[in-house]
Amino acid sequence: MATSASVDAVAAANLRSVLQRVQQAAERSGRGPQSIRVVAVSKTKPVSLLRQVYDTGHRCFGENYVQEIVEKAPQLPDDIEWHFIGNLQSNKVKLLLNGVPNLAMVESVDDEKIANQLDRFVASLGRKPLKVLVQVNTSGEVKIWCRALWMCGACKACKFEMSKS
Repeated sequence: MATSASVDAVAAANLRSVLQRVQQAAERSGRGPQSIRVVAVSKTKPVSLLRQVYDTGHRCFGENYVQEIVEKAPQLPDDIEWHFIGNLQSNKVKLLLNGVPNLAMVESVDDEKIANQLDRFVASLGRKPLKVLVQVNTSGEVKIWCRALWMCGACKACKFEMSKS
């Protein structure tokens, strides 16, 4: 049976292996490795294991259950960049934002109601804008709203300024 120390060492070695493969893939594609963020998803793993990965220098962690991230975040250093991954229920928005002051991103928002709740509550806390990834259904699943729309692309809206010269 594996000891806790050997499990922690394996986790750190696995992270190093992933980071090395990411670097190689980035180089093959002509991208800088620093442009890629690896999120170490803790998903039911103990805080001791996260601390071991943290001790290797990794600072980006993710969790897919609100209860888990709210329990783990206060036990770990506050320079961790936390990502909430998955389906966020409207009744958990306040718990998540109150419980994880260093929450950096929500992956993913698939409902306008959740987006509006996040927006209002982040603003009420006086926090800097929260990064979110918007989930868009492109598979044609009928259970998702907006069945009469066809997602044919994405765009970014930005401020347009005319030169005065």
